[in-house]
Amino acid sequence: MTFGFAPSSAASLSPSTVSATRVLEPAEWAAAGIPLLRSPREIVSGLHARHRPRPATTIVAVLDPDERLRASASFTSRPAADGWLYRNVLLAQLRRVIPHDLRRRTPVRTAVLLRCRDGDARWTEEDGAWMWGLRDACTLHGLRCGAYITLTRDGWQVFGEGRGGRHPDSASEPEPFATSEAPVPLPRTGGAASEMLRRAAAR
Repeated sequence: MTFGFAPSSAASLSPSTVSATRVLEPAEWAAAGIPLLRSPREIVSGLHARHRPRPATTIVAVLDPDERLRASASFTSRPAADGWLYRNVLLAQLRRVIPHDLRRRTPVRTAVLLRCRDGDARWTEEDGAWMWGLRDACTLHGLRCGAYITLTRDGWQVFGEGRGGRHPDSASEPEPFATSEAPVPLPRTGGAASEMLRRAAAR
């Protein structure tokens, strides 16, 4: 019995053909069952305030089941039209900021991607490469693949959901980070101390 390697079918393909398999079209992305964000505006505003993105900045963030931010990283990279390259970049960033969840049978944390770029809000091949890269990086890190969000001069939009807004946009000045987070809740225990806290907060 002889063991060997069968010739790869990719060897006969041109580089452009190989790259084309690593780009997701908008219809493919919409049909991929990406979980919807409950509060996309809060996610976008929070990441914008935290990372202060400018065109060519990419932010990858990991959310827990309650959509609380657990980790995030921002970076710049060279333009490409091959999702495999973006997958490697995203995987390196995820490994740097949060442990993998590969031991879980079902992913519980979700990775979302916010891409700040020039141009208008229409889908580009580079967007498709980022989508492919995000989906594959999530699989390799044990995460659910979440939303792909663009931030352009037209504002922000969540691909595949039809949701977006005009603020922030790619030229917006970030708001102070403290204003993008929910206030710390007051203690729910009874007594005079709680009453004093409530009165102080109302002033």
